[in-house]
Amino acid sequence: MNHHASTGWRPLQPQTGPSRTLVRTSAAGPALSEMMNWRLAAVVSVSLAPLVACTAPHHHEGELSSAVMTSEVQARMAPMDALADLKAGNARFMAGHLTPRDYLSQADTTAEGQYPKAVVLSCLDSRVPPEVIFDQGIGDIFVGRIAGNFENVDMLGSLEFATAAAGTPLIVILGHSSCGAIKGAADGVELGNLTAMLDNLDPALAAARGRTSGDQSSKNPALIAAAVEANVAQTMADILERSDVIAGLVASGDVAIVGGVYDLGSGRVDWLEQ
Repeated sequence: MNHHASTGWRPLQPQTGPSRTLVRTSAAGPALSEMMNWRLAAVVSVSLAPLVACTAPHHHEGELSSAVMTSEVQARMAPMDALADLKAGNARFMAGHLTPRDYLSQADTTAEGQYPKAVVLSCLDSRVPPEVIFDQGIGDIFVGRIAGNFENVDMLGSLEFATAAAGTPLIVILGHSSCGAIKGAADGVELGNLTAMLDNLDPALAAARGRTSGDQSSKNPALIAAAVEANVAQTMADILERSDVIAGLVASGDVAIVGGVYDLGSGRVDWLEQ
């Protein structure tokens, strides 16, 4: 892993400044063979403005972009600037206008250091590649993936590295429609280490079940959709509660935490209220 500087980590200390209040929605609303069959839709509208494209400059047809994140660009980027950039990238992805990139050039340029604009905690699902759905290049974003996109001590340490050591201004918790991990937890799937892993999703399921009527298994699309969103909100809250480092950076305004749900069918990321 490349560090913030060749001499090692240089933790970012929280600066005094206006506190940022994050308003999170915790809206709450079978079987192992269905865990990876996910095709439902999310239901929140996506905001596409203001949009910026710090690493996706205008280019002529056939021209490849070799632009990368630099320390100077990262230092100027406020958390909401980074979010706007991701929203713009998702809009390009949905429109089929992905930025043509010279990946070998980007790899060479970033070999000695990385200055990402965001760290995305997402699900393991092979159909939810953050770099693609946000139209980002090499060195643009950190990505941590685990089935069910929840945090644990290892993920917290990774998020602290990304923000406090590497200077990333934005944390994104990204769930997705019809999540198989959520379905498995709803059905009480038991299989080796998967059983204990799915236990992490119980709080979100409990919240969803408290607000969703009808079948309480994965056969109920409304329950699963509610649990997916509740799990994103729960993970955001857990990060702030369990990491003093990140909580301090959020309080100072140096870092923001946002949550979104990716729709497998449309490619759209719908953002939770902030």
